[in-house]
Amino acid sequence: MELLCSSRCYRPSCLWTLLVTFHLAVIGHAKGALPPFRTFEVSDTSLTHLVVHNKTGVVYVGAVDKIYKLADNLTMLRSHVTGPVEDNEKCYPPPSVQSCPHPLELTKNVNKLLLIDYKQNRLIACGSTFQGICQFLRLDDLFKLGEPHHRKEHYLSSVNEAATMSGVIIEGPNGTNNKLFIGTPIDGKSEYFPTLSSRKLMDNEENAEMFGFVYQDEFVSSQLKIPSDTLSKFPAFDIYYIYSFSSEQFVYYLTLQLDTQLTSPDSNSEQFFTSKIVRLCVGDPKFYSYVEFPIGCLKDGVEYRLIQDAYLAKPGKFLARSLDISETEDILFTVFSQGQKNRMKPPRESALCLFTLRKIKQKIKERIQSCYRGEGKLSLPWLLNKELACINSVSMKH
Repeated sequence: MELLCSSRCYRPSCLWTLLVTFHLAVIGHAKGALPPFRTFEVSDTSLTHLVVHNKTGVVYVGAVDKIYKLADNLTMLRSHVTGPVEDNEKCYPPPSVQSCPHPLELTKNVNKLLLIDYKQNRLIACGSTFQGICQFLRLDDLFKLGEPHHRKEHYLSSVNEAATMSGVIIEGPNGTNNKLFIGTPIDGKSEYFPTLSSRKLMDNEENAEMFGFVYQDEFVSSQLKIPSDTLSKFPAFDIYYIYSFSSEQFVYYLTLQLDTQLTSPDSNSEQFFTSKIVRLCVGDPKFYSYVEFPIGCLKDGVEYRLIQDAYLAKPGKFLARSLDISETEDILFTVFSQGQKNRMKPPRESALCLFTLRKIKQKIKERIQSCYRGEGKLSLPWLLNKELACINSVSMKH
């Protein structure tokens, strides 16, 4: 089962194909003169992420070796240096914790995750050095409040590719027991890093429980690891987390991963990738509710399967009217590149596609219910090492 759309038209009557149909957005200029664009430019680094404060409009920008704070008119207010640092990605734990036999060299620190923790008035900035540790910065002046780095739970991933990690902060009841859901590629290091996990977000940055798994016992914990069997068969397999958000009782991720059904285990063979939408129940500390479904665009018979970016927002008046939906509905705006190859250098041909979150939820629910009736397959080959048929759980109860 997959979320696939035939976007031959841009009107409410477009039919839903398989799971979810969405529309190819046509963006035009509004009538009248447009106000000048405000810009923020730097010449000595590359920008990787940005977040906007939902009350003040202040913009925080992640970059290579720096974090910036900008006013709502993009005037720079503050900057914080995060690198370069003396490091070697083979050093586990980091050289600041334990002597490392590998030679250290000046290493750029790529910002991979940037989140605002509103409850604690702080910024969470996670980088690529020292196995992917995070800094907590005060929102007002970017003063470093803490940098947990002594426990294995503090190391999120040493992958230095920018747009591949994504996270969501979930506030607990009355602002307590906050959680951080993190998805990240692991570069084959499944013994060190989970690809998806739920972490404790403590009030005190130096609390020993910071980033500890929300649940952990002898057999189960709040994490998913890429099985060693999968990595043995497909050494290049990884999951890249492009975008994430929460809605009601669920956390969602848009991911890109190696398609193990189309790609041969031969290391010299051509690689194919598939985009998937992942859903996980916020209140499920053991990750039993994990589901994922392929997602893509279809335009004039051409498939767009490589997710590049996404954003969840409300539609404006004209878009809501053209889609025949309410302005209060959530719309998932997605950008896909053509085909299923060349993840690192995707084709320039791309499509902007829109999903209504309400119908995504509806179709996911229908698919899960059909699986309980024994229809179709679980479609988790990377996690289960094979395709397993759904089991008729309804008849088993009678």
